[in-house]
Amino acid sequence: MFLDEAHIHVTAGKGGDGIVHFRREKYVPRGGPDGGDGGRGGHVVLRVRPTMHGLTSFREKQRFRAKPGGKGGPSKRSGRQGEDLVLAVPPGTLVRSEPDGELLADLVEPGDEVLVARGGRGGRGNSRFATSRRQAPRLAERGEPGEERRLHLELRLIADVGIVGVPNAGKSTLLAALTEARPKIADYPFTTLQPNLGVAVLPSGDTLVLADIPGLIEGAHRGVGLGDAFLRHIRRTRVLIHLLDGLSADPLADLGATNAELAAYDPALAAIPQVLAVNKMDDPAVEQRWPALRESLRSLGLQAVPISAQRRTNLETLLERAAKAVAEAPLDAAPSTIPVHRPGPDPSAFELRRDPDGAWRVSGTLVERSAAMTYWEHDEGVRRFQRRLAGMGVEAALREAGVQPGETVRIGEFELEWQE
Repeated sequence: MFLDEAHIHVTAGKGGDGIVHFRREKYVPRGGPDGGDGGRGGHVVLRVRPTMHGLTSFREKQRFRAKPGGKGGPSKRSGRQGEDLVLAVPPGTLVRSEPDGELLADLVEPGDEVLVARGGRGGRGNSRFATSRRQAPRLAERGEPGEERRLHLELRLIADVGIVGVPNAGKSTLLAALTEARPKIADYPFTTLQPNLGVAVLPSGDTLVLADIPGLIEGAHRGVGLGDAFLRHIRRTRVLIHLLDGLSADPLADLGATNAELAAYDPALAAIPQVLAVNKMDDPAVEQRWPALRESLRSLGLQAVPISAQRRTNLETLLERAAKAVAEAPLDAAPSTIPVHRPGPDPSAFELRRDPDGAWRVSGTLVERSAAMTYWEHDEGVRRFQRRLAGMGVEAALREAGVQPGETVRIGEFELEWQE
């Protein structure tokens, strides 16, 4: 099965905990607080590796976690930062968040990268809470949890020229003849189960990247046959070589059907310049019908190059026309590859609901992170968390909802007893 997409779950590293510590020296009886901050957790980054050609490496492993930050130390020493986790992806990878499908980045060039999960910040040590009125705070923060995200990775091959046509038109044979690619070739439909890339060297020394796109049949835009899993790759090509099967019962009908599928999937695909070629001219039957086919194409305002991919006949002419079309194609014909970032939901928002056992559940990014960063064993930390609940409006919302003394309130992994 062709795998050109992957679903993964990434978790950034948790921030290191800040500590409660006081300076202790022989002749300094009241050294004051000197607990250090925790280190930042590691980020999760996707980065293009040019030698990578598929997403199959994500088949066996879909969950990834970056390293946590180190714990703070005495003498105001900060913990070490967590090591970032860098995941390699092939050029042409689209990164979307799930389940909303929002586009986060389009990674094309070698070294392109996007930060997909930010490491949690380190918790503050008690030295950060000292004031003139509170000179010995027994208060610190635990590290902030790292971001978690589900991602959809989708590969769209990057090529100057895409070779399209009906199944068994000879696309893979043509790619092998024009380049050093070694695609699987056999005489049955859908031999090509994934697009193949090859590089053709022109007489000038310039190069063209070509891709043979598996055969398109009626209904491909709806996923019929190998379907839209391959149509998406055509979006990145600047020119198409449309290969007609000279042995087909009706090559003109094949031409119209393939173009109709391109337009049905995305109207922009129909605007990509095409170079027509009629294959299998080494067969006497094709050679005999070529003059009539040529005239039929001319009546439609089209010209085609007669070739034999098997015997490598007239391929120089075809390559020259393709190279000329690429040179004349507007640079903005290809889709934008600028990473897209949009703001997420308000982190301070929260919602209340009842769990099946009757306990209250408070859900929200900021309130859950605040609970996770609280040292529950320190009274000052608990009081600070209560003040934050009041400041975020959680206490007022619970009262309005009818919470009663003694009832359980759950926030993230923590259970609290409501008291007035």
